[in-house]
Formats: sequence, C-alpha cells, structure tokens
Amino acid sequence: MAQAAAVAKPPAPPRRRRASATPRRLPYLLIAPAALLMLGFIAYPVFSVFYYSLQDYNPTKPWRNGFAGFDNFVHAFTEDPLFWDTLVFSAKWVVVEVGLQLLFGLALALIVNQTFVGRALGRAMVFSPWAVSGVLTSAIWVLLYNSQTGITRYLADMGIGSYGTSWLSDPSTVFPAAIVADLWRGVPFFAILILADLQSVSKDLYEAAEVDGASRLKQFWHITLPHLKDAIVLSTLLRAVWEFNNVDLLYTLTGGGPAGETTTLPLYIANTSVDAHNFGYASALTTVAFVILLFCSIVYLRLSKFGGDNK
Repeated sequence: MAQAAAVAKPPAPPRRRRASATPRRLPYLLIAPAALLMLGFIAYPVFSVFYYSLQDYNPTKPWRNGFAGFDNFVHAFTEDPLFWDTLVFSAKWVVVEVGLQLLFGLALALIVNQTFVGRALGRAMVFSPWAVSGVLTSAIWVLLYNSQTGITRYLADMGIGSYGTSWLSDPSTVFPAAIVADLWRGVPFFAILILADLQSVSKDLYEAAEVDGASRLKQFWHITLPHLKDAIVLSTLLRAVWEFNNVDLLYTLTGGGPAGETTTLPLYIANTSVDAHNFGYASALTTVAFVILLFCSIVYLRLSKFGGDNK
C-alpha cells in the first residue's frame, strides 16, 4: 500500500525559473550608443552656448576674454538697437510667411485631394519644391530676380517697370520678393502634411452632411477644419521655428540688406559670430532666441489645445 501511494503521488511542479532581466534591457542597450551620441552632439553645443553667453569671448581680442556675467544680456536689451530691429523683423517674417504658407498649402492640399485626370503628376509638381535645398532655392530666385536676365527684364520688355531694376536692392520691394521666394519652397510642406491628414477623413461624414443639406462651405468648416486642427497646429509650429531660424535663403538672396532691411535675429547672430568674431555676445543672443522660441511654443500649444478634443 505504501508503495502504491508513493507511485500515485503526483510529481512536484517544476520550479519557476527567474526571468532574466537581460531580454527586457536589450532594446535599451542596443539604442544606448546612438542615444549617447545624440545627447553628446545636442547637449554639448547647448551648454557651450549657455556658458559662452556669460563670457566675453573674441578670439581676435584674447586680452579682453573673461567672465562677463549678464553684461551681454544687458547690452542686448538696453544698448543694442539692432537686436530689437532684427527681433521685430523676425516676428514680421514668421507671421507673414507662416500665415501665407498655411493658406496656400491648405488650398493646394484641398485641390490635389480631389479626383481628376493627372492627379499623380499634379501632386508631384506641387511637392517637388520641398525637395530643393534652401541654398539652391536661393540660387534659383537670385537668377529670377537678376536685373539683366530675370523677371524685371521681361517685364521691362512689356513696358512694365524700367530696365536695370533690382527688387532685391530696393527697400520697398525686397521684403515681398523674399516672401515670394520662400513661399515657393514652404507651401509644399503644409500641402504634404495637410493632404496626409485629409486622406484619413471618412467620406461617410461628407455623405451624411450632404444628406442633411450642408453646403460645401459648412462641410469644410464643421468637418474638414476640426479634423485638420492638430495637423495645422503642429505644422505651423514647426514651420514657425524653421522660419525664425531661416538664415540660408535670406543670406543668399539679400545678405540681410539692403541697409539691414531683411536681417533676422539668427542672421544677425551669424554675422556677429562669423564676421565680428564676438562669440560671447552671439551666444547671449542665441540664448535669448532660444528662450523666446521655447516660451512662444509653450503658449501656442496651450492656447491651441494641441492633442485635445477637437469638438
């Protein structure tokens, strides 16, 4: 009986092996090298700018280098009129550029979202300027604005304007000319993002609205725009930051001229550091620009309720 009971006794359950932590940590270990490199390439320049913003640092005048405290910031806000002029122009540039790019980008996205013959070719033509680099874009428009071979020459042949006119050297026309050049490259960015979001709008919503007698305008206002809200908020924020930091196009087109009419704050920072070698003051201006962008971005996201309910 004892032998039978011993045989009938069920075997003990196997011991649970302790799960190894290595598989769970493996993804983090794999991305650690890239993360450390990114942190180094991003963190080091940022902290360097903050450090040099508190210094008098000019390699051409080493005897004046040293700790300056907040003197660079005080000079920017109280003694440098160019700082305020470039900051005001930067705000004007961003508001006009981003507003027009959003308007034309939304219109283009709505057009190429329709079904028509040659839609694929039309989309390719609309999006192609975005693939062109900023410097190449500037070179194209410098040729177009050339007073001898560009647009003004052909307009003069038709009796509009006079020969030898240069829109980029005239203070009354340089701003619209620069705006048009940057619009050519910036509009496709909005068109791409908005079109991608338009593809996800359910057609059932428009069919139900048509059954209820809603006009095209009401469908756009109550269906399309609420659905595009997050895409519009994100694209305008990204583009505003890029336009604020726009240096290549304005530098190639106008160099900040004529007479500083098209000098943005980042272009002023570039001239201060590269041309004047005043890296301490340029770092202070960069820090101010960083704080302005950070503050405006936070306020914009809060006011727009990005990611919240679209109703």
